[in-house]
Amino acid sequence: MICAGNICRSPMAQGVMEAVIAKNGLNWTVDSAGTNGYHDGECPDPRAIREIRTIDIEISHQISRKIKQQDLDQYELLFAMDLNNLKNLHAMSPQGLHRSKIHLLMDFAYPGKNISVPDPYYDNRFKDALRLIQIGCQAIIANFNKN
Repeated sequence: MICAGNICRSPMAQGVMEAVIAKNGLNWTVDSAGTNGYHDGECPDPRAIREIRTIDIEISHQISRKIKQQDLDQYELLFAMDLNNLKNLHAMSPQGLHRSKIHLLMDFAYPGKNISVPDPYYDNRFKDALRLIQIGCQAIIANFNKN
């Protein structure tokens, strides 16, 4: 789960995805990172922590970090919260080697629509961001959990 600073959207997406994974009894690993590294070492934004607690998910233990090249190699799927972060991930992929595993979070809920999860950092729309994250995570599980 990738956003810009790794303190709002991607920590919430990691928390939601972990909960959905557990609910479905899957043995998947999820992590989050940011493309800019401005908040490295920080906990998630208190507003994100408060909002996600409304659905009984705890993310206060997460620590922000910048995405590394090895993340593109290690993870089978990478989900960007918006088109700018998607572009940044594509730029990290030499000769497009990782393009097939890089997606927008909302791609599986709304294929071909290029829908972004808006950054609530400046406008406080954490409820809206969380609602979209929940939709996106559920669609990912539905697409990849074909048991």
